[in-house]
Order: sequence, then C-alpha cells, then structure tokens
Amino acid sequence: MACKAVVRTDIKSRRSLSRDADPKGLGPADLKSAYNLPDDGGKDATVAIVDAYDDPNAEKDLAAYRAQYGLPECSTDNGCFQKIDQDGGTDYPEADAGWAGEISLDLDMVSAACPQCHILLVESKSANMDDLGAAVNQAVKQGAKYVSNSYGGDEEAGDTSADEQYFNHAGVTITASSGDSGYGTEYPAASPNVTAVGGTSLRKDDSTRGWSESVWGTSAGGDGAGSGCSKYSAKPSWQKDTGCDKRAVADVAAVADPATGVAVYDTYEADGWNVYGGTSASAPFIAGVYALAGTPGSDDVPAAYPYAHPDELNDVTDGANGSCDSYLCKAGTGYDGPTGLGTPNGVAAFTK
Repeated sequence: MACKAVVRTDIKSRRSLSRDADPKGLGPADLKSAYNLPDDGGKDATVAIVDAYDDPNAEKDLAAYRAQYGLPECSTDNGCFQKIDQDGGTDYPEADAGWAGEISLDLDMVSAACPQCHILLVESKSANMDDLGAAVNQAVKQGAKYVSNSYGGDEEAGDTSADEQYFNHAGVTITASSGDSGYGTEYPAASPNVTAVGGTSLRKDDSTRGWSESVWGTSAGGDGAGSGCSKYSAKPSWQKDTGCDKRAVADVAAVADPATGVAVYDTYEADGWNVYGGTSASAPFIAGVYALAGTPGSDDVPAAYPYAHPDELNDVTDGANGSCDSYLCKAGTGYDGPTGLGTPNGVAAFTK
C-alpha cells in the first residue's frame, strides 16, 4: 500500500511565519466555510487515523497546527490525543519520513473538520495490507467509531477476504482515499464496507456559496482523484448507478488538488508549514465530517448514508480524471466516479 499524500514542492517549507502571516494553503476556517460545517459537534467522538510506520513528531506538530488556527488543545495530557501501535501498545514501528508527512496531513484534516473530536493515531509496522488491516481492527477495538485510511494499492482477487477480515465493522464509519493517479480503482477504496472518498479542486468565487469545485484531474489522465468500477468487490445494495455491475468508486469527495491544497505542519519529513493535497486530505476530512454528524447506527454501513441524502451535498458537475466515455471518469449531474454524490454541504448527508 502507498500513502495518498501529495506535497507541493514549489512552495518552500517554513518553520516559522512572519508576524500576522497565515500559512499558505487552505486552513480550517476556509474548509468550514466551503463545506458549511457547524461550529460545534463531535465532542468526545474519537476519529482514528491508520497509517504505516511512526511519526515521532506527530503530537507536537499537531499542537503547532492547532495553536496556529486557534483550535482547542488536543494532547496526550488532556486525553484528546493518543498514539498506539497496531497491537494497542506503545512499541512504535520504525520512523519513516514519507509516512510522517501523511500522518501530519491526516491529523490536521481531522482537526480542521472536527476540532472537538478526540484523535487516535494507530501506526502499523509496515505498509502491507495485513498490518494496516490489523491497525484498523485495533482502532475499532479501542472504540473509535470513525476510522480514516489514506492509502491504497492495486486491486487483487483476495481483496474480498480482506473485506471480511479488516473492514466489516457494522456501526463504524471507515473512509478510504480513492487514489491520486486519476481514473482507475484501488483497494481499500473499492471495499463495499468503506466510504470511498474522491477529490476536487476547490476555489473561492463570487457565487452564493462563495466557493466552486471541479474534479481534481484532467481528461488526459495522470494526477487526479481515483475512480472507476471494481474488478472484484460486489456492488453494495445502496449504490444504484447502472454502468458498473460491481462496486463503483467514489462515494463522496472533498478538496484534494494540491494546486488548491491545504496547510499542513510537519517537522519530521519537512521543515514546518507545507501545502498538501491528494485524496489523503479528503479521506480524513470526511471522517471528521461523519463525526460531526453523530454516532452511526449500530447495524449500519455508514457509506450508505449519503445515498439517502444526495440533495444535502454539493453536486460537482465539471471536470474529469481521465478518458473513459462515461460518468466513471467524468463529472455530471448526480453521481459520478471522481466525486461520487458530491461534497459536504453541512452534515445532513452523513447521518442515517
């Protein structure tokens, strides 16, 4: 599995800012405005972040991000933040610079969406699906009702077994990045047990909403949100598109284009403030939005919720992430592959 974070290398990383300067990239207030998120909600809910390897600076970098934007403290000392290994202990795996950037992105995006949420970081000892899957199971064992997975890999015939081993958790929201390579499906986004999260380009404008969105990607393919029709995973009952007999990706979306990216603070991979994109930004953000919406029903697959409330989402109708001559790579009215049913407009689409 590979992490789905994309860092802007044309913007110099900065440890400190000049007085009254804001970091480059979208911050929590921008995202709250763009997606019409409430001022409160999610208090004491736990969002789990599953990633491979260790980020030794995770907690202090999270503190810097939250302090910059005036978000409540989230630390080990006040019980808001916890870091464990895939077995539930503190025997953390080896550190890895690339995955540390991913971890910072994930923690910051949950914070932006749901400042009142508790955050559980579960670090797997490798990027193999079995270890990452064990971390997912550990997150659920620890009581998290929202689990974000910002990684993906090629689909395989054995994925249906992984569905049952790692992602079949009724009453738990599990989000997964749809991918960063344009049209084409990846796992675990293709699992029918997860909410597959695609990506958009998000820009301020003069509309009533104040923002506009299009598919992250181009019709030529390459960098962009992943989407498509699964090769192996069965179509869930709540998905009604007719051009794909199996599971279609994605379900919903949020900002992922690095060109319209988000501010992230990371001092292990880089030197402070950076601008990130990738569906590694959108998946943890959507997990936080689910947490704002409230605890899922105990027998539910929360991926189904947006399909019951499509009118409560911002429908993204422009752009493409490749060439396929269908809605699976082209945005349009209603459901499409790159952005699913759309992006958050409040939290109503993320409840039963």
